Amino acid sequence: MSSFVLFFNSFLSYLLVMAIVVVVAGVAIFLGIKMRRNKDSQAGNEKTQAGA
Repeated sequence: MSSFVLFFNSFLSYLLVMAIVVVVAGVAIFLGIKMRRNKDSQAGNEKTQAGA
């Protein structure tokens, strides 16, 4: 029985690490998309100002 508890504890530990990695990756993707859209928006504004 103790080996099952040790296995379950190890499994939950790795599951927690995986969840943290997924959350960090999700935040990085969200920030990357937001920064890219901001950059594209600024580039569009510069093009319209240069053409005017």
